[in-house]
Amino acid sequence: MVSVIPIEVVGMAVPVPGEAPLMLLREPDGARRWLAIMIGYGEAEALVRAREQIAQPRPGTIELLGDVLAAFGQGVAAVELTEVRDGIFYADLVLVSGTRVSARPSDAVALGLRQGAPIRVAEEVLDVASVQLEVEQEAEGPADVLDTETEVARFRAELDGLRPEDFDDQ
Repeated sequence: MVSVIPIEVVGMAVPVPGEAPLMLLREPDGARRWLAIMIGYGEAEALVRAREQIAQPRPGTIELLGDVLAAFGQGVAAVELTEVRDGIFYADLVLVSGTRVSARPSDAVALGLRQGAPIRVAEEVLDVASVQLEVEQEAEGPADVLDTETEVARFRAELDGLRPEDFDDQ
């Protein structure tokens, strides 16, 4: 049996404007390793809506999938990130019946968040693809909280202040 560890969705980041967003996940206890998984913009929007439990006038794909599962008497019992192969992450939806359905991590995590299902990652995935980060925070508050929006805004402000001559090698 594969050993799985709970993981939490910390948020989203866009490291460089114009590049793909990253879904940021962190091991809540122990080594507190991080996973950064590149996803598309549409998936990032769905993930943010799911994380914040934002209702839409009409269901998006993630909400539709949840409704279809419910119509068949199913739900998501857990989301598991199962492996990394050739730099690509793989995940399974574990349904209430025990059935496993392969899914993209971004879709699986968004559906899991919508349904309140635990999100777990295989120990081997953390061993291969995780990083350990220490987040420094200037404002008072818990040191382990990452305010992604503030960090991205600060980074963008720094980029806006750069000039071409700042990159000259002297």
